[in-house]
Amino acid sequence: MEYSRLKYDENNKYHRFSKSLGITIVSLILLLEIWWIASLLANSSFLPTPLETWDALATLYSVGDPITGKSMWQYIAASMSTFLKGFVLALVVAVPLGLVIGYSRIVRQFANPILEILRPIAPIAWAPIFIYGINYTVGPILVVFIGIFFPLLTNVIFGVMKIDQGLIDASKTLGASKLQTFTKVMIPSAVPYTMNGIKVGLGVGWMCIVAAEMFAPINAGIGYYLQEQSSVVGSGAGAFAALVIIAILGLLTIGLADYIHRVIVKRMGMEE
Repeated sequence: MEYSRLKYDENNKYHRFSKSLGITIVSLILLLEIWWIASLLANSSFLPTPLETWDALATLYSVGDPITGKSMWQYIAASMSTFLKGFVLALVVAVPLGLVIGYSRIVRQFANPILEILRPIAPIAWAPIFIYGINYTVGPILVVFIGIFFPLLTNVIFGVMKIDQGLIDASKTLGASKLQTFTKVMIPSAVPYTMNGIKVGLGVGWMCIVAAEMFAPINAGIGYYLQEQSSVVGSGAGAFAALVIIAILGLLTIGLADYIHRVIVKRMGMEE
């Protein structure tokens, strides 16, 4: 009986995976068809076909950028470096701050007015202030930091506030101190919400890094290459190749975060 149940679960998972993969493939094919039709109807160099974009991407991969002499991997490495620095900074600041704000009502009442004023400001709006007001190196990192900070902070606060009060009461009944309740109950319970905040923040962070690199007048990352191809060269195919690279990088980072999220949640016993 146990073997039959395990076999059924395995087959069920395989069918779900096959169905999900099939839907994904059909969705991507539909996207390419819509893109192709739109490019043919527009008949403009600024809206290339998928094939023209592929050729531009292959050229960047094999030859590099003839204007700056940089390879595709150098552009990607520069963007990833800036992105990771901003992400780590947001993680180090937002998670502890979110835990404290969510845990303490007094701190939350003090912090909410400040957060509600700053949060509606689009992260990209900070780009010219950080880049021109500080410098071209630190500025883009701070733009990414702002983009990831608020989604992550909000989710951490929400996670702490959503903790079952029964768990807190039980820990107090067992003699746990406030510090033990905070570290042993609240922090672990907020982990799934923290991971959700990371996934949302990563998506916003990639929007910010591209905008920041377009503002920064240095040939650093893939955002600069996008700006160069759009305005200097006037190559729609090259610009769309940059968009494809950004999309792939975003999918990889968010996919990695989603995998880590599922592993953590499973080990915490929150889902099968």
